[in-house]
Amino acid sequence: MKILIVHYHRFELWHAPTWLRQRLQEAYPNFIVDQLQSYDRVPEEIVDTDVFIGWSLRPEQFKIATKLKWIHSPAAAVHQLMYPELINSNVVLTNSSGVHGPVVAEHALAVVLALAKRLPQAMHYQAKKIWAQELMWSEHPRPREIAGATALVVGMGGIGLEFATRAKALGMKVISIRENPNKGTGPADAIYGPEQIDELLPQADFVLLCTPVTPATTSIINQDRLNKMKFGAYLINVARGPLVDDAALVEALQQKRIAGAALDVFDEEPLPPSSPYWLLDNVLITPHTAAVTEQLWERHYDLIVENLNRFLAGKPLLNEVDKRRGY
Repeated sequence: MKILIVHYHRFELWHAPTWLRQRLQEAYPNFIVDQLQSYDRVPEEIVDTDVFIGWSLRPEQFKIATKLKWIHSPAAAVHQLMYPELINSNVVLTNSSGVHGPVVAEHALAVVLALAKRLPQAMHYQAKKIWAQELMWSEHPRPREIAGATALVVGMGGIGLEFATRAKALGMKVISIRENPNKGTGPADAIYGPEQIDELLPQADFVLLCTPVTPATTSIINQDRLNKMKFGAYLINVARGPLVDDAALVEALQQKRIAGAALDVFDEEPLPPSSPYWLLDNVLITPHTAAVTEQLWERHYDLIVENLNRFLAGKPLLNEVDKRRGY
C-alpha cells in the first residue's frame, strides 16, 4: 500500500513536517510512504496511491488516481475538495476537525473575554499613555461580564462543542445551531436548526461562527442578519471567511450597529493592506492563528495513525465527511 503526503503551505506550521513521513514509515514498514515538498510531482505520484494525505487534490489529478481509496485532509474545511468526481466516487474523505477543536475554542474564548473587557481599547490607550478609566466607561460598549451573557454558536462540530464546554464553565448561556438538532444539545443549553437563526440572533451577546463552508452557509452573516443582532453584540469568526458578507459587516461596524467583531479568517488571505477592516477600531484582527499550537502535528499524527489502523481493519474512520453535505 502506498501513502502519499502532499501538504505544502507558505506558513511553516501548516506545512507537513518531514518527521511525519519518517514516523509513518517506521510504524508501517511494509507500506510505501512518500512525501512531496511541492505539488509539482503529484500527477506522477498519485496514479498508484492508495491513501492521500493533503488538503488539495485537483479534479484532473483525482481522475488518474485509480487506486485511491481514502483522502485525509489535515484541515477541518474540505470545500476545496467538493467537486463532482470526488463526491460521486467511493473514495472515503476524512478531515481533522477534532484536531483543531480544543485550541480554536480556546482562541474563541480568549477573544470573547478580550472584547467583553475591551482589552484592545485599553491597549490603544496604553500606547498613547492615556489613563482611560473614565473614557472606557463612557464609551459604547462598556466593559461587561461574560457570566450570564448569551453566546450563539453557529455550528456544533469539534470547535463548537469545545467552546460550549468552556463558555458554560464561565457562566455563559450557550444556544447553538446545528444542521441536525436531533444529535442532542451536548454542553449547550439549547439546540436549534439552521432555519431558526433569524430568531436567535437578537438573543445573543456573542455570535460565534464555527460552521463549515457550504452553499447554505456562504454569507450566512449578511446585512439582514447583522441588522437582527443586538446593538451591543459581537461577531466572532474562527471558521472561514466566506461565511461573512464583508461589505455588509464593514458597513455595520462603521455605523456601529453592532459592538464589534473578532475575525481570525478572511475571504482573502493574507488580508490585503487595502482592506477597510484594518481601519476599524471595533475589530480585533488575528492572522488566522486560532489553530496555532506546537502540538498541532502531534495531534494530526495520532489521528492519522488511529484512522490508518481502522482503515486496515475495515472499521469506520473517525471524522468521515458526508460528501453530499460537504462536512
